[in-house]
Amino acid sequence: MRVDYRSDTVTKPTPEMLSAMMAAEVGDDIFNEDPTINALQQKAAEMFGMDVGMFCPSGTMANQIAIRLLTRPQDQVICHKYAHIYLYEGGGSATHSGITTRILEGDRGRIRADEVEANINPRDIHQPETRLVSLENTANKGGGSCYPMEWIDEIVEVCQKHSLKLHLDGARLCNALIATHQDPKEYGKKFETISLCLSKGLGAPVGTVLLMKEEYYWQALRIRKMFGGGMRQAGYLAAAGLYALEHHVERLADDHKRAKILGDALAQHPKIASVMPIETNILIFEPDTKYMDNTEFIHQMAQKDIHMFPFGANYVRMVTHLDIDDTMIDYTLEAIKQL
Repeated sequence: MRVDYRSDTVTKPTPEMLSAMMAAEVGDDIFNEDPTINALQQKAAEMFGMDVGMFCPSGTMANQIAIRLLTRPQDQVICHKYAHIYLYEGGGSATHSGITTRILEGDRGRIRADEVEANINPRDIHQPETRLVSLENTANKGGGSCYPMEWIDEIVEVCQKHSLKLHLDGARLCNALIATHQDPKEYGKKFETISLCLSKGLGAPVGTVLLMKEEYYWQALRIRKMFGGGMRQAGYLAAAGLYALEHHVERLADDHKRAKILGDALAQHPKIASVMPIETNILIFEPDTKYMDNTEFIHQMAQKDIHMFPFGANYVRMVTHLDIDDTMIDYTLEAIKQL
């Protein structure tokens, strides 16, 4: 039995999702004539109370379009030091948008309003002008941690006070919604742009919808075209995302429950030094180096065809997802006992 915890990006489309993809009605999206893409964009926008959505090939492209859209060259973006836009997008914001990044310490991938305000540059010709704040929810390197809505409200107040824009990297936003029972429409009231990934916990093979206010839409289309993200009959891909939004959101609770079961087992194991708090589907833990390091832990589990990811220093990351079932969890628990 192969069990793959490396990421929630490894999922395959379900038979039902494949059927929806094959039955999709398509057209040329550059001419705004793909009805399935249009339906996906409308569905996502309505879900979050945003004006419009724009289908993009990846979360990285959606984030980079948002940064280009909301900044000017020589501006500064504030984010957490573990933010995906800073660590995992190939330095794209410097290349595509010509901006600098101010990174904050925060707490498990999340930042607070007082930190943001303390790091806004004054109007000074010697310094880049702070223009944008970017949050990530859930925070990947924070162990799938979620923003409380009151934290976001406080950051919104700071942004409004200092005329800053606010972007949300919502790669796993639906996980946060299920874990916190927040209203998705509350997000639409607070952010200029939201990237909603479809190919992680939701199980679609490709795609992210960038949600935004109407005033940004045509410029966003232009930037997407420039970045090479204009697709033609991509409704076959959009159909998977549409199916995911309609059928795979509520089931994220199963992933969260399974991650907690694994985390509890690891926390009780004498060869595990620490386990981060588990809020959603990401589990980050540290083996006790008196017994083994993360490389050895991963190797031992791979010998049983259980696969996971080294995550900096001595940490290991496991991610539960659509293709992990209870039988696989039981198999993993037994393997953990035998360490």
